[in-house]
Amino acid sequence: MNEELGSEEGWEHAAWGLDRLSTQTRLLDPLTERFLLEAGLRPGMRVLDVGAGPGDVTFLAAGIVGPQGRVVSLEASDSAVWAIRCRAMERGLTHVHALQGTLDEARFHAPFDAVIGRFALMSAPEVPDTLYRLASNLRSGGLLAVQELDFGGARAIPSSPTFERVLSWVTRTLGKVGVHTRLGLELRRHFLDAGLPDPSLRIEENIGGGPSFPGYAMLGEVLQGLLPTMGRLGLVRPEDIDVPAVVRLLHEEVGAYGGVLVLPSLVGAWTTLP
Repeated sequence: MNEELGSEEGWEHAAWGLDRLSTQTRLLDPLTERFLLEAGLRPGMRVLDVGAGPGDVTFLAAGIVGPQGRVVSLEASDSAVWAIRCRAMERGLTHVHALQGTLDEARFHAPFDAVIGRFALMSAPEVPDTLYRLASNLRSGGLLAVQELDFGGARAIPSSPTFERVLSWVTRTLGKVGVHTRLGLELRRHFLDAGLPDPSLRIEENIGGGPSFPGYAMLGEVLQGLLPTMGRLGLVRPEDIDVPAVVRLLHEEVGAYGGVLVLPSLVGAWTTLP
């Protein structure tokens, strides 16, 4: 595979790139690590992390497979690939390797024991085709494990006008740029349409309401990251959106009354090849 293949930074890296200090990462990584272990990731495995972003899932996998294993990150963004390489160097992880390019461009010398991804399918025009291509990089008996969001379960109790407004902005924006906002609960159907064995499934959600609940900050991060795209699409005027004020309103309308926010569901699906 050509590691010099270039690509522009996509909108998703602003909203979902999840730099290593972000609230999103701290909320999602424990769910993903638990998912990977349940799916069957083990020490010594050779793993491909597709659509790796800045490498959060890559490093979770690297911790599981250990130095006797190997994790290859595949990512189109050159800045994200650079971030992974720097982070691996900082941690002394010689078993982590980052490659720049797309799944269509990738050519590997040997099949993998596992192919994994978080948010790797959300922008795929044909999800079953992408799953089939992911599986084509596996050895016989290899593991395919992916996690995707489902926004349908996100809710505030009691009802919050600010939460509903933010959720509408986010889902409308994602829908207009081709993101599957209900993909999590559609994964089983897509696995079967790809001709893959019926997957096992797990759904998890982050929930909280008190002033220290990081979900408020996470929603603010997502909103801030999407504002340029929302403005470009004419959905809002970015200069009219005060993100810190929105975050404060969320707590005032929900947490201050003993209520809770339930963030979008993170759905995992995994299967092994015959």
